[in-house]
Amino acid sequence: MTLTTLKFVENKIISGKADKYINVHVDAAAVIKSWKSSVFSFEWLTPNGTVKPLEALNDGERAKREAVEQDIDQGKNLETPILGIGLMENVEIGAGRALFLTLFDKGEKTIPVHIPKSNEKDFAKFIKAKS
Repeated sequence: MTLTTLKFVENKIISGKADKYINVHVDAAAVIKSWKSSVFSFEWLTPNGTVKPLEALNDGERAKREAVEQDIDQGKNLETPILGIGLMENVEIGAGRALFLTLFDKGEKTIPVHIPKSNEKDFAKFIKAKS
């Protein structure tokens, strides 16, 4: 599996408002480092910031990870994750969390995402390329 073999499609959440988002490739490790401050990160990350092994995820998150892995294995279209900036000025994964974290855990260094145009400056340090 590599990003070149994966097919990303627009996330249905931004349908009808795609003009308010931009597509970028982000530095996954930098995003994870920032997202570690999120109140939701404990579900997926260990205290040192690594992705928990499958057996350490709760039942709901484990099912999401298994579904993502199955979609990847079957070559299905993958909805592009959506990132934003949270109240604590850290990155938040608004949609596609299981996909983003699974790809990162599998060694992907840059991952395509949608970000709000209004957050483009906030994401400058995370963006590797615009798509």
